[in-house]
Amino acid sequence: MTTTAKSATKVAAVVGAGPGLGTALAWRFAREGYTVGLFARSEGTLRQVQHAVQQAGGLASSYPTDATDADAVKASFARLREEHGAPEVCVYNAGVFHMAGFLETAPEDFEASWRINCLGGVLCAREVLPAMLEAGHGTLLFTGATASLRGGARSASFAAGKFGLRALAQSLAREFGPRGIHVAHVVIDGIIDTDRSHARGGPKPAHRLSPDAIAETYWQLHRQDASAWTQELDVRPAPEKF
Repeated sequence: MTTTAKSATKVAAVVGAGPGLGTALAWRFAREGYTVGLFARSEGTLRQVQHAVQQAGGLASSYPTDATDADAVKASFARLREEHGAPEVCVYNAGVFHMAGFLETAPEDFEASWRINCLGGVLCAREVLPAMLEAGHGTLLFTGATASLRGGARSASFAAGKFGLRALAQSLAREFGPRGIHVAHVVIDGIIDTDRSHARGGPKPAHRLSPDAIAETYWQLHRQDASAWTQELDVRPAPEKF
């Protein structure tokens, strides 16, 4: 479903555009006049996010996509380019948290976790970088986690994928930064304040990260002057121990 013509001059892609941070990211860029391409596996989820952006006055289009499927990613980004133009900013926010003992984690579950937490970032980067390089500018932002920096008990599959995504971001920054592409990795060190996190219990709201506040950080990364780019930063609520 599309909402604007291809003549839109500013396009952003949010991969992993679900409730919470995905919605906040989409709306933050839409507020600045971007048409936002929304990517997620669930069409129902995408409709909700698109509706929220549109209700707030923004422009968005939905592209149901399995971020681990190279052909699906290629086709969806081709549609985005055809309908609105090439994105000048892409946020890879897709991920899955798989927590289980190492011996209880089947190899296929480990691989599935790695595919969404790491490989999807590779596939999406390959789709947006050529146009960014041709334009001489662009922004790639990757969502990390505490597990990007240290592996924990019962989180081997999650940490392996997030470590890999962080390494990807570092490698791309070193290769493409000198060519005008800003690549940054954001370590989200804490629990995001969402309906799902409320349902699970856990920390009080003051100990959770606001999705809107995180989205503002991403926007500021995109706006940074090339003379002082950030490659990695971490965000956490004030009471969080680290």
